[in-house]
Amino acid sequence: MNDMMKNLKFIFLAFCGGLMGAWTFQQFQSVEENLQITDSYYNEKPSMNVSYDNHKEGVTNSPVSFVEASEISTPSVVFIKNFSGSDQRRYSIFDYFFGTGPTQRVSTGSGVIISNDGYIITNNHVIDRAETIEVVHQRRTYSAKLIGTDKNTDIAVLKIEANNLPAIKQGSSRELRIGEWVIAVGNPFNLTSTVTAGIVSAKERQINILGGEFPLESFIQTDAPINPGNSGGALVNIKGELVGINTAILSRTGSYTGYGFAVPVDIAVKISNDLIEYGEVQKAIPGLDVVEITPELAEEMRLEDLDGVIVTHVIRNGGADKAGLQRNDVITRIEGTNIIGKGSFEEALSYHYPSERIQVEYIRKNERKTASLTLQNLEGGTGILKREFFSSNILGARLEAVNAIERDRLGIDFGIKITGLTRGYLRDLGLNNGFVLTKINDEPAKNPERVGRFLEDFSGRLRIEGVTPSGQTFMQSYSIR
Repeated sequence: MNDMMKNLKFIFLAFCGGLMGAWTFQQFQSVEENLQITDSYYNEKPSMNVSYDNHKEGVTNSPVSFVEASEISTPSVVFIKNFSGSDQRRYSIFDYFFGTGPTQRVSTGSGVIISNDGYIITNNHVIDRAETIEVVHQRRTYSAKLIGTDKNTDIAVLKIEANNLPAIKQGSSRELRIGEWVIAVGNPFNLTSTVTAGIVSAKERQINILGGEFPLESFIQTDAPINPGNSGGALVNIKGELVGINTAILSRTGSYTGYGFAVPVDIAVKISNDLIEYGEVQKAIPGLDVVEITPELAEEMRLEDLDGVIVTHVIRNGGADKAGLQRNDVITRIEGTNIIGKGSFEEALSYHYPSERIQVEYIRKNERKTASLTLQNLEGGTGILKREFFSSNILGARLEAVNAIERDRLGIDFGIKITGLTRGYLRDLGLNNGFVLTKINDEPAKNPERVGRFLEDFSGRLRIEGVTPSGQTFMQSYSIR
């Protein structure tokens, strides 16, 4: 009996072992099949643009090389230092003894050389409130002159006295396609140029970060890492051509988290050329306001899709009014360019100048129409504007004449706006950026230079009247020695 039990036990164990072996063999076969599928996936030619390097050991796939693009573009990227006034904290006598008293603040960023004779594009926020600006290029330091700024696009132009500089090659942001490889080139903290790579994730992005009277947001979105210090640097294609000016990151920590944004080069160059030639961006106004099409609006207006923008207001006697456009018209194309949303609408207009006639296609009550619209300038005319301004180190500000649209918004007939405020007379009076002077000692403030010279030399009882950026009236008297 004992022998029989032993034999049955042995047979049972052998049977279990056989089952386990068969199961194990099946699992290894399944893994092998999966590995073959994975290998075949990687051996197929990917849809992205790649180069194939043949080696003696076999064939391997590698992404397109960024070496040439880096070598072409990095010499054109510079390091920028912004020297501004000390911070406004209160200090005690102990701070001075222990070395923690007021010090000059230095902020930094990057810039891109766009001409052999020293013109440089950067971001407005890189040089904001600068008292002096320095540019470092190939270990040489230059004093930089601020040519002009545009808060609407966050673009600024600098000029250094140098020749035979390596101006970057200009590409086309309008021809840039989603999915293309790009590299972000910056010069953070004067560590020489740094390069990161990625693709174009989206175009015509609006992220609501810009100031100004007419913020123009139509950003290129990229997953090429853009970190602090790279602002104002170059976004280039694989040919090394400039396609954008790196501007912002979407982050809650201040570090890159996968979303970078750049001003399209076609916009940046147009803005820069205007600032260099006229000292003022030649903004082309169609004479209307628009909004994005939401699913709710589309349903309410019985629209077939969400492409285009809806006209919400037509300015009386403006270009759109004269062309016959009306409230609730849906603009779908400008000069043959499809209008997807407000970003593409603003971008399509940004390439034009006042006095130009553009073809606008729109839908009114499900009927497609076309209008020929003449663009106007900020004063309601069609000529080139050269805004009057006066810069003063004593006042610590730049004084500008207020344009017609802003005068209408604030409800004033004239005024001089304070911009670029730094340490100086006007800040000591408690005035801020964007404040509009309307009267000084009961005299109308109309001419920036006249107002600036008067304030620089004045002593005695000073009475200032004006309007804050929010539209509140202001009146204050001072005793000036």
